[in-house]
Amino acid sequence: MIMADFKSSLSGPAPAPGVAPPLAALWWAAKGDWGKAHAIVQDEEGAEAAWVHAYLHRAEGDLGNAGYWYRRAGRPVASGPVEAEWGRITAAFLQGEQT
Repeated sequence: MIMADFKSSLSGPAPAPGVAPPLAALWWAAKGDWGKAHAIVQDEEGAEAAWVHAYLHRAEGDLGNAGYWYRRAGRPVASGPVEAEWGRITAAFLQGEQT
């Protein structure tokens, strides 16, 4: 899937079938459903879920909690607009970047 397709899917009622949980969480975050996004990654293991978890807490303004999750993800604490971070994470996952 490419970014344009992923963004187009935001007009639908749910992420595409088979989308990995971290990407599904980013999908729900883009739809404005922080709670659903958080519920998806909260119990997921792995660096990708931790990265999304960090992003979500940063987006809500809980920077201390975000810092913990960035460390778990092995990622530096993000700066700049959260929208830009959403785009970077989503693009990395869609391109198959290993975290």
